Amino acid sequence: MVPLVTIIATGGTIASQKNAAGSSTPSLDGQALLARLGDLPPVRLRPVDLFARDSSTLTLADMQAVSDAAGAALAGGAAGVVVLHGTDAMEETALLVSLNHPGAPVVLTGAQFTDDHPQADGPANMTAAIRAVLEGGAGVRLAFGGRLLPAWGLVKFATDSADAFRLAADAVAPRLALTAPVGGVRVDVVAVHPGGDATHVEASLAAGAQGIVLAALGSGNATPAMADAVARCRARGVPVVVSSRVPLGRLAASYGGGGGGHDLVRAGAVLSAVLRPGQARVLLAALIAAGQGDRAGEVFG
Repeated sequence: MVPLVTIIATGGTIASQKNAAGSSTPSLDGQALLARLGDLPPVRLRPVDLFARDSSTLTLADMQAVSDAAGAALAGGAAGVVVLHGTDAMEETALLVSLNHPGAPVVLTGAQFTDDHPQADGPANMTAAIRAVLEGGAGVRLAFGGRLLPAWGLVKFATDSADAFRLAADAVAPRLALTAPVGGVRVDVVAVHPGGDATHVEASLAAGAQGIVLAALGSGNATPAMADAVARCRARGVPVVVSSRVPLGRLAASYGGGGGGHDLVRAGAVLSAVLRPGQARVLLAALIAAGQGDRAGEVFG
């Protein structure tokens, strides 16, 4: 029997064309995108139009909807799923799908250049994603720019190249199955800058954040004021995960000085050795949703 692959369209650059105002917006549905495909092995393709959004606007609830749609397609008999997605939040949704459906034959893809751009890369990426599903392979992956990458540790590191994604560091993903929906969880990402105080951490706490991810400096460093804020968060039962604004490389909590990574961990934070802020936020939200926030130190290492 010819295998069935469900194509879930969510918008993004791959579905975008320039409008009369000169800006690019998602305007193509799944069927229109499938019409751009090149040669493929025998396959039945079923488009599902979930929404047409720039991925920068996606909430955790929206990412959960993508994950749920992928699960429903697989439960309905699809041999695999390809998700067409914007690149701004690709790494976040990929990780959530992998946490909800570990080992599932799901491949995400998208484009750096719009459908009407002379260098449109969407059709080649879609073709590669469908081929990856048909060829098999374990776990949720990304097909993009000639690369096939796992979800764990995925990071977008370029804004103007068709080859836009890398793994932050070589790492073996932990075996996790976190299926509780994350739509109702609030986890904030707080950017750290040299000499900064804890104003934004306090604002997140006041807004009801259930967890906080620090987009720290270097190998996960901040300031003494931030270390003090971490201690206050922990005293209130709000987990804090430390990641980095540096896109590549494994993090190590080795620096002191009152606000280095060593000090943040000593104050109660958990160091995310591999996951960068976007993915760290998704994993922390999934742990909190599952009532397993206290496992953060175990799974982020």
